[in-house]
Amino acid sequence: MNGVVSKSVAARRASLKLANISTEAKNKALLKIASVISEHKKTLLKANAEDVEDAERLLAQGKLSKAFVQRLKLSDHKLQDVVEMVRSVARLEDPVGKTLYAMELDRGLELYKVSCPIGVIGAIFEARPDVLPQLSALCLKSGNAVILKGGKEAKRSNEAFFELIRGAAGRTGIPHGWIQLIEARREVRELLKLDEHIDLLVPRGSKEFVKYIQANTRIPVLGHAEGVCHIYVDSKADLKQAIDICYDAKVQYPAVCNAVETLLVHRAAAGYFLPRIAGRYQEAGVEIRGCERARKILRGIKKATKKDWRTEYLDLIISIKIVDSVEEAVDHINTYGSKHTDAIITRDRGSALRFLTGVDSSSVMLNASTRFSDGYRYGLGAEVGISTGKIHARGPVGLSGLTTAKYILVGHGHIVAEYLGPRAKRFTHKAIKRAWCTRGVG
Repeated sequence: MNGVVSKSVAARRASLKLANISTEAKNKALLKIASVISEHKKTLLKANAEDVEDAERLLAQGKLSKAFVQRLKLSDHKLQDVVEMVRSVARLEDPVGKTLYAMELDRGLELYKVSCPIGVIGAIFEARPDVLPQLSALCLKSGNAVILKGGKEAKRSNEAFFELIRGAAGRTGIPHGWIQLIEARREVRELLKLDEHIDLLVPRGSKEFVKYIQANTRIPVLGHAEGVCHIYVDSKADLKQAIDICYDAKVQYPAVCNAVETLLVHRAAAGYFLPRIAGRYQEAGVEIRGCERARKILRGIKKATKKDWRTEYLDLIISIKIVDSVEEAVDHINTYGSKHTDAIITRDRGSALRFLTGVDSSSVMLNASTRFSDGYRYGLGAEVGISTGKIHARGPVGLSGLTTAKYILVGHGHIVAEYLGPRAKRFTHKAIKRAWCTRGVG
């Protein structure tokens, strides 16, 4: 067996054991991981500094973007956020072993639908080293083994995180092999072929990267290709609130998928709102591109093209379009958006309802920044990614999105033949109000 196959086989073997590890054991391991990361911040920052140094050379050569380098950088503050994230996952309710459905089929014949881990998760992500501990923590708590592949630009950072996490979990008794790391690009191509060993792929990166993964594997893929997020400023918006929200959604951290890329502004609000938000943006170095009506108000800004309406900038660039109604805003978002996160700013209940029910996105918001679309901020502990699909999981995917279910049928010698023919027994089909584990077995 080659390296990728042997790692996937080891992960599969470990996943079968990990699926039955107690909540207490998983939480103990997570808290140990958090402590080890906190104790070894210098090691992690040193490894990351070497990655960043190489990336900045490539930036100077025009081979990487500023946004890319920004996502690569770790800091003491970011590492503390990682530590708290891991601890928050430990505090969350265990998603495994929950009774999702219980039904008496007949006296003494009871059916339970119970949550269980998916199995082996293949996580492929670009140069965001803080993603590795997020994915690892969520997979561990949900009882899944994980095979990790990070971007080569974060090689040293990923290796440092991996060694610390693997060592900490191993010392608390978590099955060996539950976490694996692959590094070479050719190994990704091998990984995509292993549908008999890997149950789910979670890619995180550019649109082109995610589409490549989707097109080259038979393994189910969970994720989103891009984040073309919108904010619609309604005619009845609180305009001071709108300025603060639109500034936060673009400027607070522009290099992420939940940053706003397009503002849609009702014509009745445009005359007051646009000059004021443009002033805030220009102070922050944001490049503004606008439709013809916006350019009549904001003289000198670049003309927005159809390509702009579909572009995820991940940078200090924003496109602006003036619209005549909430319906036009909804239609624009459903036409050009990526089904990620979109928001409306309004004090009008009718407009809010038309927007929130009409926009076909995984997160829709009222009077709040799109930057809230995040597993940690949603109280999920962390996220493996944001899914814009509609099957299995949608929006920020936390612990519950890493589980599936099995049916457990408990009988006492029951056979199907008794329920067939002219003297067939009848099913009772009564709901049961207890968890399967309280029923007992045998």
